[in-house]
Amino acid sequence: MRLFAIRDYRHLFGAQVIALFGTGLTTVALGLLAYDLAGPRAGTVLGTALTIKMVMYVIIAPLAAAYIDRLPRRALLVALDVIRGAVVLALPLVSEVWHVYVLIGLLQAGSAAFTPTFQAVIPDIVTDESAYTRALSASQVASTMESLLSPVLAAVALTFMSFDRLFLGTSAGFLVSAVLVLSTRVPDARPSTHAKAWDKAAAGVRTFLTTPRLRGIMALNLTVAAAGSIVVVNTVNYVRDELGGSQSDVAWMLAASGTGTLVAALVLPRVLDRVAARTVMITGAAVLVAATTAAVTVIATGLGTWTGTAVIWAVTGVGMALVITPTGKVLRASVERGAIPEVFAAQFSLSHLAWLVTYPIAGWLGTIAGFSLTWSVLAMLAAGGAAGALVLWPRHEERETASVPAAITRHASSNDPSTLVKAA
Repeated sequence: MRLFAIRDYRHLFGAQVIALFGTGLTTVALGLLAYDLAGPRAGTVLGTALTIKMVMYVIIAPLAAAYIDRLPRRALLVALDVIRGAVVLALPLVSEVWHVYVLIGLLQAGSAAFTPTFQAVIPDIVTDESAYTRALSASQVASTMESLLSPVLAAVALTFMSFDRLFLGTSAGFLVSAVLVLSTRVPDARPSTHAKAWDKAAAGVRTFLTTPRLRGIMALNLTVAAAGSIVVVNTVNYVRDELGGSQSDVAWMLAASGTGTLVAALVLPRVLDRVAARTVMITGAAVLVAATTAAVTVIATGLGTWTGTAVIWAVTGVGMALVITPTGKVLRASVERGAIPEVFAAQFSLSHLAWLVTYPIAGWLGTIAGFSLTWSVLAMLAAGGAAGALVLWPRHEERETASVPAAITRHASSNDPSTLVKAA
């Protein structure tokens, strides 16, 4: 079955892509807004705003996953897009830092509810097993493309306009996303097998805690968050204050990281056909540890240059792709098909829990103690996550993971999801 021949999926995927790019542009514009409001304290403002984002994701995403089978899902997705569009439209009008915090809380609450709802809709629209797997992969590719193209688009736009106009484009994007969702036929949710909403919300987390390879992914989430926080939170102050760059330069430096992510993501599908996911992800963790160590060395010695920083940022992007891209494959290989939405929702929350730890460090400690100490702390966290993954994810699990997709394919031909192999 051709995935994009399914009209409803095509429209929903378009809505997701547009909303992703809207969120990406908002991230770039938010960093510049923080610098406009707080100057040298922009890292604190941005770190706090992103911490609020992570709190919303960690708390609201699992609750949304638990209750979406009780709500009209199409109406919910449309309402969340409209709310996010209205909030983003108000962001350039703020004059106080606390206004940013309130609006970001509302914006990210909407995003935290949108993602698990979208993920729960996909298996009801894409019923073919192989097409469903491709749909999950397409969603990951869209997220990867956003990390590259959003900063590039922002950089180009900032050569013609001030950063506050980016918020207007983002708001329009959310409204277009809402229109696309309205054009789809989203079926009613099937009743959950869990009697209580909290049981459903906690089911995915329990799977993570009891499955060795998923415990390893939890550790790798910390490595990704530690390295990524340096890029996301500290780029604006580092480029503007240390390198003397402009607003557009900030976006281009972020694009360097996205370029590394995209290049790795384009190569990985062929690599993963021959190399086990564990090997790729552990290698990615090692790359991130090396990149954060290089960042610490550069800032401690005062030898930071445009080229050197761009290379480190690009290598960070490569490492993040090596860890993140195979994650979906490992998740799908660890549970039965019916539990996939729950384990994906759990990964959504648990990965953002790691960012909840690292964002405040990058933002608050970076402002108080400077980049040298802050990046050293984040580098140690990255190394700790990589070491934890090696211990928590035994090498023999690598072979078990590799064997599961074949088993799934054999059983899927019988059209009996209950026979899917669980290799935990």
